[in-house]
Amino acid sequence: MDDNVYTGKAGPDAALDRGWLLGHFKDAGDPRHSEALEIKWGVHPRGERRRQWVRGEERTTFQILVEGRFRVEFPGRSVVLAERGDYVVWGRGVDHSWVAEEDSTLLTVRWPSVPGYALPPQE
Repeated sequence: MDDNVYTGKAGPDAALDRGWLLGHFKDAGDPRHSEALEIKWGVHPRGERRRQWVRGEERTTFQILVEGRFRVEFPGRSVVLAERGDYVVWGRGVDHSWVAEEDSTLLTVRWPSVPGYALPPQE
């Protein structure tokens, strides 16, 4: 077995780290560790929303809808991902938030992978 190979399933693996499958937050010896990018398998129940806006964004983000209906909010604009394959890309410096209008699954890719954006756990 090669230690630089990891196989898994997005659903169970994502549940271990708030949806994130790859990024700086994985252990350095794990093949899923990357400072170049982050990948998330996001499963969001209807009505779930980000608890606060991301401000001062330092990353570029690509987000594609797998299923459901999902709204990404930007200052002065909202983008609704409503059909499988709808996607949105935003760059550094773009503040954002989101809400799941229906049960939704999305694949998100962000780069680079930098610490400092995780919200503390809800009490």
